[in-house]
Parts: sequence; C-alpha cells; structure tokens
Amino acid sequence: MSNEEKLKILQSEVLSQNWGKLTNYTLNYRRRDGAWQQQTREVYDRGHGAVCLLHNPETDCVLLTSQFRLPVWLVDGTETFIEAPAGLLEGAHPEERIRSELMEETGFEVSELEHLYDLQMSPGSVTEFLSFFRGNYHDGHKKGEGGGAEHEGEDIEVLHIPLKDALKMIGDGRIRDAKTVILLQDLALSKTLATSGAK
Repeated sequence: MSNEEKLKILQSEVLSQNWGKLTNYTLNYRRRDGAWQQQTREVYDRGHGAVCLLHNPETDCVLLTSQFRLPVWLVDGTETFIEAPAGLLEGAHPEERIRSELMEETGFEVSELEHLYDLQMSPGSVTEFLSFFRGNYHDGHKKGEGGGAEHEGEDIEVLHIPLKDALKMIGDGRIRDAKTVILLQDLALSKTLATSGAK
C-alpha cells in the first residue's frame, strides 16, 4: 500500500515558528480495517540532535552535566536537571556536533566515539531523532573549562559520577532524563555482558 493510500494530508497550519516550528495537521488516515478516519495532530519540529555518554574505565565514573531546564521546572520546580551532554545538529554531522558539544559543555575532547543507534524520543508529537554515542575518557582528555555557552543562557555544572551511583539515581528519581537513562543502562548492560563473556 502506497503512502497516499494510507495517509492524506488535508491541511497544515504553522502555529508558531520561533526556536522550532509547531504545525497543526488535519489528515485522513486509513485504519487497519480499511476505513478512513480524519485526525488532527500538532507536530513540533526542532531539528535532530546527538547525545554522548563518556565513561572512565579506570574510575568507573560517567561524565554528566547539570543545568536549569525550564520545562522541567514548570512541571515540578526542579532547579537543575542531570543529563548526558547533548545538542542539536543544526546541519552538522552527528559525530561532529557531539564532539563540539562535549567540549563546550564539559571541556573534554576524546579521540574515539562509538555510534550506538538513532532513536525517536517523543514520536507522538516531536519529529526529532537523537544519535546516541559512547566513548571513554580520562583526566588527560580535559582541554577546556566547559560550562556551556553563556550567550546561549547555559550555566552547566560538570559531574563525574560513579556508574553504580548513577544507576541508583535513576531509581530514586535524581536522574530522569530519558536519553541519559538509556545510555546509562546500555553501558551497565554492556559491562555485564563483557564480564560474563556473552556475545
């Protein structure tokens, strides 16, 4: 079945175009039983992004950041939010962008990064996908101060947290950023598999 036989966009209206673009769509969608159903959906396009978790195999610490996030504060008043370094691609290749973000946010520059996967983070309303990366770091990789770009309103604290503590922080709610939880659990699983000798 072609796309036109499955979905027809009847109307689109841009509701806002500032940092990102919010569009209201009216569409006909063919259900599995063959019947057409008219739907209205709002879709937010803010571009795609990249995220990276750096791990120090000598100390078993992970490199995370803490900063103010207005949407989180509006939900429950949380002043700072712990997450892995990330940023929008803005036309750059994902690995190029995440290397730039690592330097800007943390001051660390590493030689090798592993691309893990690309994931849709909120497919019900946001077009964004994130490219996930992982790498190793040590103190010698620190090349700058980090802290983010002040002109962009960033005021970032760099955190070196033992992996076992970071995993506990997921359970008690201190770490609740989805991309960061995915990366931490993926790292923990890969370490477990490596220890057990599983392929």
